[in-house]
Amino acid sequence: MSKWIFASVSVAAWCAAVTAAAEPVRVPVDSDEKGTIYVAPNVNPTETSAYTKGATIGVERPDGSGTYIGTDTSTPRPTYSLGASTGGNVSLTGGVLSDGKNNNGVKAGVTIKY
Repeated sequence: MSKWIFASVSVAAWCAAVTAAAEPVRVPVDSDEKGTIYVAPNVNPTETSAYTKGATIGVERPDGSGTYIGTDTSTPRPTYSLGASTGGNVSLTGGVLSDGKNNNGVKAGVTIKY
């Protein structure tokens, strides 16, 4: 029984760590009643320091809608991204990314708040 509890707690802790690592850190730059402007740096930690390889700049409004534009220089060719999302209980998200040559993509999603 104790092995099962230990395994369950371990899996839950691992899932929480993976989920926490998936969200980028957003540093607010300016905020008012219209929304928040933020910067989300692409931080790569090392053993003794951390350095950035690009960033995303975005605007998030009180209703949950927003836009972003960013760059990622961690690969040999920089990748650029642009996207937006609607607000409300059913939020639609869309974006594009490209390195200008081989790596091109479109992403879309739906978030339902309940």
